[in-house]
Amino acid sequence: MESKRRTQAERSAATRAALIVAARPLLAQRGYAAVGTPEIARAAGVTRGALYHQFTDKQDLFAAVAEDVERDVTEHLLTTVAKRAPADPLSALHIAIDAWLDACDAPEVRQILLIDAPTVLGWEAFRDLAASYGLGLTEHLLATAITAGLLPAFPVRPFAHVIIGALQEAAFAIAAEPDSRDATDQVVHGIIDALAATASNPTSAP
Repeated sequence: MESKRRTQAERSAATRAALIVAARPLLAQRGYAAVGTPEIARAAGVTRGALYHQFTDKQDLFAAVAEDVERDVTEHLLTTVAKRAPADPLSALHIAIDAWLDACDAPEVRQILLIDAPTVLGWEAFRDLAASYGLGLTEHLLATAITAGLLPAFPVRPFAHVIIGALQEAAFAIAAEPDSRDATDQVVHGIIDALAATASNPTSAP
């Protein structure tokens, strides 16, 4: 009996994963409003009843897809920083910023995370999702840069929230106006560089 329950659990997990995989490109290409649950179920090769067995409604499925995208973006940032082998923690922070802004060019990030998620999930839930994946990485990068004396000794958690907020706003700007990428990139890096200058020359602080 226990073996049978495990098999049922595995089948349920496989169905859930198939629905997320099927929904992700559809939502990225056409957006939340233009994609219905029957189409997602067909793409996943399951019945609509199976979809509603796994997810309460389309919004619930969208939340799972958005989390899947957010998780992949965070893993991409970690991999990119590791591959670039930055010389110091401040360089690692700049690399992560570039990797995030680059990721915003991907249709699934732009459409799912930046255009649809704030509306479909609600602003508070969207912020919680972004923070749940990006907060730990941002805190780590900031803490190591602060310890190395490359950034001012601000409290790490509030500092991380400010940086994440700035990056989200930069991403929204790029999603709305792709041509703004270079200018937005310069502004975000400029914030970090200005803070770094304050750390190296405390007398320049306001």
